[in-house]
Amino acid sequence: MIAPVEILNGMGQGRVVLLCEHACHRIPAVYDGLGLTEADSLSHAAWDPGARSLSIELSRALDAPIVASTVSRLVYDCNRPPEAPSAMPERSEQIVVPGNAGLTQSQRDDRTTAVYEPFCAAVANVLDGRGPETVVVTVHSFTPVYFGQNRTVELGLLHDEDSRLVDAMLDHVGRLPHRRIERNEPYGPADGVTHSLRLHALSRGLPNVMLEVRNDLLRTDEQIAVMADEILALLQPALNDIAIREDES
Repeated sequence: MIAPVEILNGMGQGRVVLLCEHACHRIPAVYDGLGLTEADSLSHAAWDPGARSLSIELSRALDAPIVASTVSRLVYDCNRPPEAPSAMPERSEQIVVPGNAGLTQSQRDDRTTAVYEPFCAAVANVLDGRGPETVVVTVHSFTPVYFGQNRTVELGLLHDEDSRLVDAMLDHVGRLPHRRIERNEPYGPADGVTHSLRLHALSRGLPNVMLEVRNDLLRTDEQIAVMADEILALLQPALNDIAIREDES
């Protein structure tokens, strides 16, 4: 049996902890494919293409542990609380999810217990064993076309109430003049996407950022390596900046 969560480089000693809630499109057999076509079960609705591989590249550079879900977000989206309809969506963009239609509370509770709670427990286990200098970075990708609309943003830096790390990263965007980088795009807190940041980082007072990378920039190993380097060009000096500010305060 495959566990619903994996921890990679769990003994990493870097300051950053990486979370990848949508790392996998796997639908456990018990859910009978959720009634999806094969194409839909492999689409961006089911996972964040390239996000796990990007997390691994960042982990190598930062010596960062990774906590990643091994279950499709259409079974349970680990970046949503159990009470949110989008935790087990009946529809994702234009894809209908038959296996999520009319779920009973008992069925929802079963998925919460099977997928969400182990993920949260793994994150807590990693974070609770570390010091207050820890930084939480969640890694996601997004589709370049959403409801028929092209998205021009290439890298989104998302935050909730704590913008320390995003502010510091944006101070260095001049290092990437070719890249379209935006704050809280293509999603933001109002869209409910900062659940993990709030639950795991804000609750512990840890600086944090949610990375959203347009997935057409993550299609090959070479592209993923380039994007990792570009993110590091913002993240590494930002980590130094906030460390200095914390020492001065």
